[in-house]
Amino acid sequence: MEQLVELEILGLSSNHSQSGSFTLVMGEVGGIRRLPIVIGMFEAQAIAIEIEKIVPNRPMTHDLFKSFSDSFNFQVEKVVISEMKEGVFYAKIHCKNTSTVVEIDSRPSDAIAIAVRFGASIFCSEKVMSEAGIEFTEEDADEEVKKPTKSASPKASASKESSLKDFSLDKLNTLLEKAIANEDYEKAARIRDEINKRN
Repeated sequence: MEQLVELEILGLSSNHSQSGSFTLVMGEVGGIRRLPIVIGMFEAQAIAIEIEKIVPNRPMTHDLFKSFSDSFNFQVEKVVISEMKEGVFYAKIHCKNTSTVVEIDSRPSDAIAIAVRFGASIFCSEKVMSEAGIEFTEEDADEEVKKPTKSASPKASASKESSLKDFSLDKLNTLLEKAIANEDYEKAARIRDEINKRN
């Protein structure tokens, strides 16, 4: 049986690189790894509304799913981010009633929006977490603060504007560490995806 890592929602922020999308940051419960996932605006809104306990005038799609499940005595036990292929995450919603257990394929954003409505646990396979997770410790943040700031040279500014495809793997790993230290998970997710494409 595959090893699972329990996750919690740490934050949701607008994604500046892709208009109309958001970065959902999931954290390993009791651990230091974080899993940033880029999601659509509708799903981000659905997650945020439930977390903030805002009641919309009319049921949203994920609320409808919950009402439908409740009507047929189905419960969501957990959701699992089960795979990642070419930078795309896949999830499964584990549902059960008194006699049946069912796994439903889902996008992670929808699965998480449903999980928060049911109070269900969110998990990620260890394989996905080791491939796509980003380690973060308080020491990383402290070290970044202690480093003396250097004035940006024109060369450094030009390299920032370059496409990630132009960088070597070593340079990408350095940029990834820096993005994590700065808690810029959106940028870290883009760099991680570029590294994964090459491996």
